[in-house]
Amino acid sequence: MSMWWSLHLRREAASVPLARRFLLGTMETAGVDPDISYDLSVALSEACANAVEHGGARRDADEGHDAGPDSAGDESSGRACGQYRVTAYLDGEKCRIEVADSGPGFGARRTLRPAAPSSVGYPPDLHPSAAQPAGDPSHARTAVHPPATAESGRGLCLIEELADHVHFGNRPGRGAVVSFDKVLKWREGALLMVS
Repeated sequence: MSMWWSLHLRREAASVPLARRFLLGTMETAGVDPDISYDLSVALSEACANAVEHGGARRDADEGHDAGPDSAGDESSGRACGQYRVTAYLDGEKCRIEVADSGPGFGARRTLRPAAPSSVGYPPDLHPSAAQPAGDPSHARTAVHPPATAESGRGLCLIEELADHVHFGNRPGRGAVVSFDKVLKWREGALLMVS
């Protein structure tokens, strides 16, 4: 048995703990080991915090307007969406999480460096190549550790430490995608455990 869910959230700080609690509740119900659940929830919190902070045009973040649900995804007005998407997929062996925003995407190579793509068997719609053409230079990147004195920039590195496989990329003209997965451990009698 497997399951997946997708949340479309506003780029507001309150959405980060909401996504985290949703993931933790799902994993607890399914019977995932609490340590694995915790690692994935922290990684998800970091990815969501990045989407909230960087996932839209600067003008969108500074205007402070309260756009309604219909206008939140309106890119024709010249501003980026005020939303981001979190998708999680759990099966008998792993959990795969993707956080996609509508911001400018990952910037210059000073922030990210190329890495070898993972060969893990992803569901077709969540495979890194589904969000990113293979020829794109940002197809597979890993975070570069920030200086010890930096006040921010550790979130992507933390995601890499907590997950088994990580992919940072850009969707051309549509924003950044952070996807990661982790092999699951199950509590005895878990609902999704492979029999």
